[in-house]
Amino acid sequence: MIVVVAPGQGSQKPGFLEPWLADPQLADLLGSLSAAADVDLVAHGTTSDADTIRDTAVAQPLIVAAGVLTARALFDRVDRARVAGVAGHSVGEFTAAAVSGVLTDTDAVALVAERGRAMAEAAMQAETGMSAVLGGDQAELLASLDELGLEPANYNGGGQIVVAGELTALAALAEQPPAKARVIPLQVAGAFHTRHMQPAVERLRTAASAVTTTDPDLTLWTNNDGSVVTEGARFVELMVGQVSSPVRWDATMESFSAAGITGLIELAPAGALTGLAKRALRGVPSVAITTPDDLQAAVDLIEGAA
Repeated sequence: MIVVVAPGQGSQKPGFLEPWLADPQLADLLGSLSAAADVDLVAHGTTSDADTIRDTAVAQPLIVAAGVLTARALFDRVDRARVAGVAGHSVGEFTAAAVSGVLTDTDAVALVAERGRAMAEAAMQAETGMSAVLGGDQAELLASLDELGLEPANYNGGGQIVVAGELTALAALAEQPPAKARVIPLQVAGAFHTRHMQPAVERLRTAASAVTTTDPDLTLWTNNDGSVVTEGARFVELMVGQVSSPVRWDATMESFSAAGITGLIELAPAGALTGLAKRALRGVPSVAITTPDDLQAAVDLIEGAA
């Protein structure tokens, strides 16, 4: 049983889409997705610098478009019915919605572009950010967050929690971290998946009400609590609410394990989720698709699954 996963914000790198656009069909698809997002995804995926693609309003549609392209290329080579299911981390859930048929490719990218714009505007209301906390005792960390007015944003599993809130509070946490924990500031524009993003939730909910959803034709797990969602409209509702609530990737990986997943494939821009899987899903083989050269390894993993 092979699961396909889609990464979240921060996984993009300058020029990472260039090798994919050697395929004329994928180049045409990216052009269509650019039009849907009203963002020049071709330029941002090939020539834009790191600062430009770090912008939330650019990064989110760019990452989802990359996942859509990767999935198209993968399933042109192997029957998608051989995949057990799909899930996405944070903004990667929009990729998962497209892969599973909940949203069309263009609707997924158009909606996530609105999400990116809304979250970028919400982030401008206060000086906030995010930090990864590695190691330490989770209960002690959560108590420290309460004292500082910070919130857990991503439960990533493998001993990693991303926390978010005001920059001054994050600095205080870094100065006095919980025992045996390291605090690493992340290069993001705001406190995503916390109360600071509530204005973006309402804006995204309005945009989501205008799109048509279909029930997924692949098993689809949610970051909300790691459960399987069988109704497309419910999945979109959860994606909207997730903007201001924590990502439970730890619970999602626990559900993979309970379901008997035997392999994991991460869509481009890949690397983060396969890294987490190596710690939390020990012994489960994985493939990170970063360039078209990685597609054959993903095909082999799917075809080799029982």
